[in-house]
Amino acid sequence: MGKPTSIKTSEAVRDRLRILADERGTTITELLEERATRELTVAEREQRAAAATRELGIEYTEQVQQAGRDAWAKIRAHQGGSAA
Repeated sequence: MGKPTSIKTSEAVRDRLRILADERGTTITELLEERATRELTVAEREQRAAAATRELGIEYTEQVQQAGRDAWAKIRAHQGGSAA
């Protein structure tokens, strides 16, 4: 772990993080680290999508990108959430 720092948030969010961490038997810091490293950035998602299309022998065009975004939107809609 690097140098400790602070993140400002509301008491309600802090309390929710504490509950989530307690339920998982971990700390808020460890919970946030796990969540932050699990979530991909836009650039990382694009890199993985490009690599996957290469493996499938598909050219990674704007049309393919849009089809992927549309598919993920449908998946999220069925899950009732918003994480890709």
